[in-house]
Amino acid sequence: MRSNQVTIKDIARKLGISPSTVSRALKDHPDISPETKRAVKELALELNYQPNAIALSLKHSRSFTIGVIIPETVHYFFSSVISGIEDVAYEAGYNIMICQSNELYDRERSNANMLYSNRVEGLLVSISKETCDFGHLQFFQQNNIPVVFFDRGTDAFPSDQVLIDDYSAAFDIVNFLIQRGHRKLVHLAAPQNLKIGYFRKKGFEDALKKNGIDFNENQIIFADKFNVATEAVDQLIKKGNLPDGIFAVNDLTALGALKALKRNHIKVPEEIGLAGFGNGENATLTDPPLTTIDQNGYNMGKKAAQILLHRIANGLENFVPERHLIETELIIRSSTR
Repeated sequence: MRSNQVTIKDIARKLGISPSTVSRALKDHPDISPETKRAVKELALELNYQPNAIALSLKHSRSFTIGVIIPETVHYFFSSVISGIEDVAYEAGYNIMICQSNELYDRERSNANMLYSNRVEGLLVSISKETCDFGHLQFFQQNNIPVVFFDRGTDAFPSDQVLIDDYSAAFDIVNFLIQRGHRKLVHLAAPQNLKIGYFRKKGFEDALKKNGIDFNENQIIFADKFNVATEAVDQLIKKGNLPDGIFAVNDLTALGALKALKRNHIKVPEEIGLAGFGNGENATLTDPPLTTIDQNGYNMGKKAAQILLHRIANGLENFVPERHLIETELIIRSSTR
């Protein structure tokens, strides 16, 4: 079945000239008269002609497209990263294809295969919670397609990474909680195969020890989603084992904890302090607003895209991986004393 998309042949047929003349006129070739150029461009505009990106990529062996794989779109952080990526890509004349793994390894691998089949020139990826095998990503570099990890990285193979110092950021926010008088703390944690999960837990643990507070594994609750956090905090309340401070691995998890506290009439921050991680828009809309860490997702996206475009332009010969840290900021609001 024929596509309704207007082609160069359609323009040529209507004007009674050759397709090659239309092509050259659209490119302002000096051999084409001004009158013919004007006629071609006016008709192209009238017919809403758009160049065929697939045909152009085959002709020039370039797609001018980069792939992006994120775990979830629900997080404000990832949407801000995408904004940074898009701004850099657009300025450089690149399109982006965005895929979501839904925190599933199989979906991430399928996304990667699809992006490779669509001839992306580079890949930006934040791995899923389930990802422990990186062959589907290393495959890109083995075929001279650069890969840059952002937010969630890996040491499984040499690669560029744009991250934050998750350990220091977690240490700082937990240290702040303790200084404000919240000393009986729990951490709503992410899976430990993720570096962000491991280092945020480690920062929590070391902040307690630095302040002379004993740490034990019972203070770690693996809950990194809204509903899971709500249920986990409900259980703490039912058992009469409520802490006086909670540090959540991300803002949505903190908001899940806040929901449980509110419906059980527990006052925040008077009875319990609450801190998240990410500084999404929801962090300012809650009652009370959430103390959190700003990850500067937009800057992370910009930097990751800049590194990727540099790799695309210069190739992977004599490749030396680059690790870039984005600065974070402790945002103090009224969910803590």
